[in-house]
Amino acid sequence: MKRVVVSGIGLVSALGCDKDSAFERLHVYKNAVVVRDDLAQIKGLNAHMVAPVNGFVIPEHFTRKVLRTMGPVSVMAVWSAEQALEDAGLLNDEIITSGRTGVAYGSSFGSAGPVLDFYSMVKTHEVGPINSSSYIKIMPQTTAVNISLYFKTTGRLIPSGTACTSGSLSVGYAYEAIKSGAQDIMIAGGAEELDATQVAVFDTLYATSVKNDTPDKTPSPFDVSRDGLVIGEGAATLILEEYEHAVKRGAKIYAEIVGFGTNTDGTHITQPNKDTMAECMRLSLNVAGLKPESIGYIDMHGTGTKHGDMAESLATEMVFGNKTPCSTQKGYVGHTLGACGALESIWSIQMMNNNWFAPTLNLKTPDPECGKLDYIMGTGREFSTDYVMNNNFAFGGINTSLIFKKM
Repeated sequence: MKRVVVSGIGLVSALGCDKDSAFERLHVYKNAVVVRDDLAQIKGLNAHMVAPVNGFVIPEHFTRKVLRTMGPVSVMAVWSAEQALEDAGLLNDEIITSGRTGVAYGSSFGSAGPVLDFYSMVKTHEVGPINSSSYIKIMPQTTAVNISLYFKTTGRLIPSGTACTSGSLSVGYAYEAIKSGAQDIMIAGGAEELDATQVAVFDTLYATSVKNDTPDKTPSPFDVSRDGLVIGEGAATLILEEYEHAVKRGAKIYAEIVGFGTNTDGTHITQPNKDTMAECMRLSLNVAGLKPESIGYIDMHGTGTKHGDMAESLATEMVFGNKTPCSTQKGYVGHTLGACGALESIWSIQMMNNNWFAPTLNLKTPDPECGKLDYIMGTGREFSTDYVMNNNFAFGGINTSLIFKKM
């Protein structure tokens, strides 16, 4: 089996669109949640807060022809992939088009705008603005396909549309593609664009925070006073590479992926199952050949919802006890859905390499119904570890766990 390393990263986030400046924003302990007037004007919608991307401008070299098949989610995905390839020193390298480079990428949904165009056709009985690219912007594989088209990859294409595990599952499947020898390089990650429909999905489930008067205080994962999640947006790309290939070309290596586990609950489509979540973590540990005590930090999913936080924290306690430091970045940027697994993987790696780990923002008093864990609260914590785990969970009972090793 081949070894797999991370040789490039790029992101678009509410904390910024440069990997280093976004990481530095974690040290400020201030979230990116804002109240939006357009949401407040929707009758019956209780949540008016989101965490929008900050500072992203469509690059001038993204021509009209290039953008023809891209909605906002694909634009962010392709741009973060371009940044990651440049960071890896692989942008325009011939290996990208050789068949030895693949794409594993996902989102919860495509772009919502064209959906409204199709709906308008049904209501007005006129084709209207629908064109040959409308469906391409909606389709579940839109981010993966647009990345492949833009960079002209001819290797494997692995799209993931598994809601909040879209990014992490893509990274995991990309890892397996290289580990098996099928590919040398994979462009992996996830993206999500903001839309009122996404807020409504969780609002109708009573899963959104409604602290509209205090957006700086929410979401507050694992806190006794938490009242739900806040929807965010963004994109994140990791360039995964076969270890020997990376070493031979003198690549900068951020981390090695040594563990990946995924399974499904098989019980309820929206209510998480702590037992299968715990088993997913064990699967990742088994692949890595590690015991729980080897993991120095756990990047938790931490949505800020009652049942999600309880199930995840209890599952984590089942596997690790209460001695492993843990936190989530969703207090900073909200729940970025299809992007979160990739974003949080990048931040996990950066925190490990900088020996500094961000707190769970707005967590002051852990809910006694949650697992008894070593939650990082208030300010960041300095320590060194060789292994970090990033866990994500999604509707449909889809669980993922990734383990990164310091290089």
